[in-house]
Amino acid sequence: MQVDTLIIGQGLCGSFLSWNLLKAGHQVMVVDSSNPFTATKVASGVINPVTGRRIVRTWEIETFMPFAVNAYQEMEKELSIELIRQCNVLDFHNTPENKIAFTERLKTETEYLSLPDQKKWESYFHLQFGIGEIHPCWLIQLTNLLAAWRKKLQHQNALIESDFNFNDCVVKDESIHWKDIKANRIIFCDGNAGATNPWFQLLPFAPNKGEAIIASIPDLPRNHIYKQSLSLVPWKEDLFWIGSTYEWKYDHPNPTSAFKEKVEFQLKNWLKLPYQIMDHMASERPANIERRPFVGFHPIHKNIGILNGMGTKGCSLAPYFAHQLTQYIIKGEPIHPLASIDRLKNILSR
Repeated sequence: MQVDTLIIGQGLCGSFLSWNLLKAGHQVMVVDSSNPFTATKVASGVINPVTGRRIVRTWEIETFMPFAVNAYQEMEKELSIELIRQCNVLDFHNTPENKIAFTERLKTETEYLSLPDQKKWESYFHLQFGIGEIHPCWLIQLTNLLAAWRKKLQHQNALIESDFNFNDCVVKDESIHWKDIKANRIIFCDGNAGATNPWFQLLPFAPNKGEAIIASIPDLPRNHIYKQSLSLVPWKEDLFWIGSTYEWKYDHPNPTSAFKEKVEFQLKNWLKLPYQIMDHMASERPANIERRPFVGFHPIHKNIGILNGMGTKGCSLAPYFAHQLTQYIIKGEPIHPLASIDRLKNILSR
């Protein structure tokens, strides 16, 4: 079978890349195993325009966020399912320093920060040092997106459910051969597997581990995301996603009792409502030392590409850079210099 592009992985990057290429009239084949605990499948799905204790704008959020929102809304219409809604963050200050930092930033950052009605939340939470609001924030239904797009790919005979074995891949100057597939190019959107990819393992990957609890909190309103060290994010029905940690050193990628105990301790001191823990998940994220994506084609093997390394900002970054990589393939348009793997060509050329 002949295709234009062979895509390895159907996480957020693989889904948006295949979506963009198919819209451009390209023939694609996506290869993906059905692993229930990929980074995308256990992520919260939040797009937040500010970050960190200093509450600063995330990297080029003025460009990436509106682009991502439009992309999700367009895909939402195509798939006829709910994928995105505005869901602002209520930031519960747990120290006087947190409150001071928010108040100071509010003086100059009125586009994304404001003060909500504190009294409205007194019956739901123990308020220590007040609340700030971050807006607009967006909540993406990632599990719905992945499942619906997978179904669409299957309907178009553009998906092979299989593990990808590098030994089965034959690279030639003008073509890629994998099993009975012949492609003009291959692009890896394979998350943490990128760190062991024979063509890209020299990139500065730095996977981290995240854990999340799924809890039933029936009486908590679902029109906000609630944050106090941990985040409470509306999930499905009366469920909330609670997380997440960012562990850079860990013994295994599985859930831990320490994280569960931490969540229960915090909820006891923060939440006034009854809750019930329903599930506990963990996964590794394909982050990297530079905290900038890996986008583009290998400097030596010109038909081997990558779209990876989105880290914790994948919901806002993946739509934009999947589009950029598509435009590079179709029109030769440049990729953002801080995301293009051309910046690392000396490393990859070793």
